Amino acid sequence: MLSSAHVTGAAGKRVKVFHPGAGGDAGGTVVWAGTPGGRDDAALVLVDDSPHWQPPTLPVVWGRPDTKRPGTLCETWGVPDEAQRKGRPVEAVQLGGELNPGSGFVGNQYVMDLRTPGAGWPGAGTSPWGGLSGAAVFCDRYLTGVIASDRANSSHGRLNIVPAYVLHHDDAFRTALAEHGGGHAGGLGAVEFQDIADPTTHTAVRRAPVTPAALLEAGRQTVPFHGREDLLADLQAWRGRGGFGAWLLHGPGGQGKTRLAHHLGHRLTAVGWTVLWPHSNAEASQLLEVRRAAKPLLVVLDYAETRPAQLAALLDAAAEHPGTSPLKLLLLARTAGDWWQQARAASRQAEELLATARTRRLTPLEDDPNQRAGHYRDAARALALPTIPGLAGHNWSAAAADLQPPQRLGEGAYGNALTLHMTALADLLDTARSDPTNRTDDEDAQDVEDRLLDHERRYWKASATTRGLTPVLSITTLETALAAAHLAGAADRDQADLLWRRLPALADQPRDRRNTVTAWLTTLYPPTPAAPSGPPWGVLQPDRLAERHTGRALEADPRLADQLLDGADDTQTEQLLTIYSRAAAHPVFQGRLDIHVTDLCIRHHRTLAAHIIITTIRTDHPTPLTTALDTLATDPAIPLDTLNTLHGHFPRTSHRLATTAAHLTHTLTGHYRTLAEASPDAYLPDLAMSLNNLSNRLGGVGRRAEGLAAVEEAVAIRRTLAGADPYLFGPALQRSLEVADWLKGLD
Repeated sequence: MLSSAHVTGAAGKRVKVFHPGAGGDAGGTVVWAGTPGGRDDAALVLVDDSPHWQPPTLPVVWGRPDTKRPGTLCETWGVPDEAQRKGRPVEAVQLGGELNPGSGFVGNQYVMDLRTPGAGWPGAGTSPWGGLSGAAVFCDRYLTGVIASDRANSSHGRLNIVPAYVLHHDDAFRTALAEHGGGHAGGLGAVEFQDIADPTTHTAVRRAPVTPAALLEAGRQTVPFHGREDLLADLQAWRGRGGFGAWLLHGPGGQGKTRLAHHLGHRLTAVGWTVLWPHSNAEASQLLEVRRAAKPLLVVLDYAETRPAQLAALLDAAAEHPGTSPLKLLLLARTAGDWWQQARAASRQAEELLATARTRRLTPLEDDPNQRAGHYRDAARALALPTIPGLAGHNWSAAAADLQPPQRLGEGAYGNALTLHMTALADLLDTARSDPTNRTDDEDAQDVEDRLLDHERRYWKASATTRGLTPVLSITTLETALAAAHLAGAADRDQADLLWRRLPALADQPRDRRNTVTAWLTTLYPPTPAAPSGPPWGVLQPDRLAERHTGRALEADPRLADQLLDGADDTQTEQLLTIYSRAAAHPVFQGRLDIHVTDLCIRHHRTLAAHIIITTIRTDHPTPLTTALDTLATDPAIPLDTLNTLHGHFPRTSHRLATTAAHLTHTLTGHYRTLAEASPDAYLPDLAMSLNNLSNRLGGVGRRAEGLAAVEEAVAIRRTLAGADPYLFGPALQRSLEVADWLKGLD
């Protein structure tokens, strides 16, 4: 319990605590105390186990104002003198007010301007707020300080507050918190940015794991971080340079990007930085507020390749940031391809800000085969499972001690840290099976996802049975629903119901049963905590498990994707294509899913064209998507207007799409040539335009001679047209001449 030092006395003292409105009290011991009346006038009390004391059910998240913006709303609860009446139970008061970060700045205080001042208090020489000392001050969800005293000369309208940052600056305070389960590994959050922060990235609010796979979530850091010291040293030096800076870390799933970012974040919060992980639904206008940051700030944008609008907004914020404190942007992505080139070329501002951005592809963490056995054993010990419901009866520590590393740890796949950790977890879980399956020496590392999914199914089935979903619904139907949730997602419960109605096995079920499916998923994979609204469920983590499960469902029923696309919005469609392409990349499928992705895109090309191109640029497995585009680009049965629409979605430049774009413009040129031969007056301008486009595309893939021939034909046509109407066709002629000069310059 948090209180004031001048209320509790020194560390070691016994005190009594109570809840207003509740019967009885409980004993407690002061485990840390600051200086009574000083700037650290606060105390921590360890409350005895007592039926008269109800501990909080939600974890505490500490925060501080990180900007100089005035008027931050705050509130507190306490038992001040003004609320007490003789002969009645102790009464509580809830007070609201504002914090202005500049008030009390020199004295390391906050000042709360009350909305309900105590002016007119009849007690001469006393304060109406006596008895309020030690009350916690919250700015929305963030614990920001402790009430210390009535502020002098304020007519009882202002209160002095001991800031959370003062307390967390004290080593003894942090130690006391950690010793009693209140560690603050997530650091101090920025109260102004809490609406855009992803709560799941904060250690304090992370829910206890429900299924074994949750232990592998990167943010939990269940297995202690190790390695990457050279890269961490580079990142530490980078953050030490003032002003703005950007860094892109990229690599395949499971390589450790997110774990590294969390570890760096913990290091930075320990020295006073704020670390912000924006959630995926944060609006550009909200992210622009980052420009007001007045303290060192690291913004981590995970899956950056899928969040271009947020990246653009953060760059806008960086451009307006005064630079008086460091502002660093760490981007995490699976690839550094076209999306990164486009992000840097999106505007002059982006080009300037990202000109010095560093990029690093993460190499395998476990690159020394001789070290893997030790790291496997370390992971097994860390992943002992007493916190998982239903697994507390097994002696996990003994099981971990007895595990023997796989004999094939020298294979390259085990260089991936997540693969090594998943293997340790799967081996550990196998020790508790009533029907143990012996691990074979020739077992492939790529099978570990399926092994873990087999263990997850135990929890899926148990939870479904508890909720009465089985045997009414088959486990296959429920596993399909889980795959649909990963593939398309849902913004809220109503959209979730629409999702279930697109699945034949659930479409004819009553609404309450479909709602129970939603509740089942919510229990297994809880949504973001503390979010007022949003997706009704979280996701199976790590990503590779979700992708493997989804890939298995799509392999069994390729038409599942068609069903989910029927009525999907843009967000769901892009998510589906992204997850599908990632699932197809898993080696276990040996390319079998690629043809299904390609066929899906071809079947739905009229509605998917823009999404296919966007996903191709962003995904780390674009092959099935580019195959679909190549097929469409060269299909003589595709109507001209459809080809033009498709061409309109192509970016001006793209390394991945350059060859496909050349194929498409060649096909378009053939169409217009045929039309122009039949009706020159109507279609010669279109032919010239298409030839001009073709020359650009051919030049982009190194076919300079062919591109030059195409643009020279375009020049000839446009010169004739400009002779008849220079006002209408003169500018087009000039553009073709410029393209010709560019192509000649490539020689």
